[in-house]
Amino acid sequence: MFHPHFVATHVRYTTFALSVAAAVVSLPWMALRPGAWPLVIFLLACALIAVGVYDMQQTRHAILRNYPILGHMRFFLEFIRPEIRQYFIEGDIEKGEPFTRAQRTVVYQRAKGVPDVRPFGTKLDVGAKGYEWINHSMHPTTIDSHDFRIWIGGRPDTPRVGVSPCTKPYNASVFNISAMSFGALSANAILALNLGAKMGDFAHDTGEGGISRYHREHGGDLIWEIGSGYFGCRNPDGSFSAERFAEQATNAQVKMVEIKLSQGAKPGHGGILPGAKVTAEIAAARGVPEGEDCVSPSAHSAFSTPVEMMHFIARLRELSGGKPVGFKLCIGHIWEWFGIVKAMLETDITPDYIVVDGAEGGTGAAPIEFADHMGAPVQEGLHLVHNTLIGVGLRERIKIGAAGKVITSFDLARMFALGADWCNSGRGFMMALGCIQAQVCHTGFCPTGITTQDPVREKALVVSDKAPRVAQYHANTLHALKELLQAAGLMHPDQLSTHHIVRRIDSARIRLLSALMPTVERRAILDDLQHQHNVYRLYWPLADAHNFAPHVPTPEELQYNPDILRPTVGGRPASAVQIAESLTRRRAPHPAPVSAIVPEQAKSSPTATAGSQVPADWTSS
Repeated sequence: MFHPHFVATHVRYTTFALSVAAAVVSLPWMALRPGAWPLVIFLLACALIAVGVYDMQQTRHAILRNYPILGHMRFFLEFIRPEIRQYFIEGDIEKGEPFTRAQRTVVYQRAKGVPDVRPFGTKLDVGAKGYEWINHSMHPTTIDSHDFRIWIGGRPDTPRVGVSPCTKPYNASVFNISAMSFGALSANAILALNLGAKMGDFAHDTGEGGISRYHREHGGDLIWEIGSGYFGCRNPDGSFSAERFAEQATNAQVKMVEIKLSQGAKPGHGGILPGAKVTAEIAAARGVPEGEDCVSPSAHSAFSTPVEMMHFIARLRELSGGKPVGFKLCIGHIWEWFGIVKAMLETDITPDYIVVDGAEGGTGAAPIEFADHMGAPVQEGLHLVHNTLIGVGLRERIKIGAAGKVITSFDLARMFALGADWCNSGRGFMMALGCIQAQVCHTGFCPTGITTQDPVREKALVVSDKAPRVAQYHANTLHALKELLQAAGLMHPDQLSTHHIVRRIDSARIRLLSALMPTVERRAILDDLQHQHNVYRLYWPLADAHNFAPHVPTPEELQYNPDILRPTVGGRPASAVQIAESLTRRRAPHPAPVSAIVPEQAKSSPTATAGSQVPADWTSS
């Protein structure tokens, strides 16, 4: 057995030396016995020698300088490491990245319409901390159809309430395709998703990249997402265009309009599509010049305060002909969300729906710090939004959607129990298309033709084969949800609550979610704030309908509500006043920048246009 030091010292140049030896030996071999093999060996040895010489001369990789030729094996193994782990090492229920093999398998099975039943019992550790289940009933129900649906934007047979209400409510499935743009997905992927949505009578969210011709070809229901770049409804300077919006929003295929405030996988982060990737088709869908950088600012320019946002929603409803308008967000600063709710109360303008995107949501590309540590997970965000709307008496007027690692019927049931009216899934439907979780979405080299604009790669995705799989995944997942509801003695997902879900705390204790995540009483935030959870008691006074920044309570507010000053138990935190003062304290002077290094990965930072572009007449809408 060789000592590791001997190997490290003497094996470094072995491959290079063997290549030289092979070239030397092949010369007399060719002279003595002319033929193909000596020539092939000589040419191969010369090629390896050239690689070795280059390796020893280059300065970028120390491994190649120390281990010429042989060092390339390290980079090759590193390159195929995810596939080796996924195919040969990863267990069925081992924590996947981000989905386990068992989760992916159930999507593939349901998409293909093959049996998804499992023999020999669960592989999960039912005694593990965090394990959850649904309590069943001794009197199961019988449900006629798996096609559970809800009205968004009010019911056709009920009076409209509020300012500028929706007049064209949408009859929606409780399970729909989450926002994924053309450009992030290939043309064939968009075609297959929309045809599948058409076949299954559910909705397809366009993502913020605009409505492409591939979204329209099969006529599936669309939820048109509008981001800060206003793609498909923008002026040449990037500002919002009411005329272009109305032109597209009044199309019968567009069923709802969704304003994207933030995305779970990278909330608060803008984006830029390099000009080289802005093809003629992408430029047409987004309304931007072909071949030029396409910027998505980190914030909207059409509104700058919560109240202006409400007037913007009312204006979009009018321009769309009365269709449901809502917004999507990942919960961040709580006072900003509360400020939006206060703006609803002040203006009597409410969105028809809110989609809560969790920090565990997917994206084609996000900085690692954003993907791992920015934004609230869907459980906390959904619970906060649901409770807040109940606490101010607006829950009946607003439907709530939820997104974030929704794959199975239990994922759906859990979201409904936490307060969602429907769920969206992006990666689930991508896997129905054949996604293998290669995680190269940002490179353009997707092996299944889903997240690429390479015309050769995307041809591997056959629309006529994949669209039925999208429809089957949707139908089979809802069929599984129907069976869960029947076993629990229920008739519709809207009957699920936190009383139905049980969580294991440790080996000896379990709790209902209703005990861990209680629901507030109707209008309790408005009528009995001092007795609510600290989240509401401390942060509600900080919220301002006319500013997203935290609001420092005035002396009059302190006199009216002295509870704002009361410290919490243990002094954490002292009071809403102290929180506001801490959040709004001035920044200390800092030295000026001195580094001249420009980060190679950085692009021009996309920023929103200063101020608000909301016309003055919108405030009276």
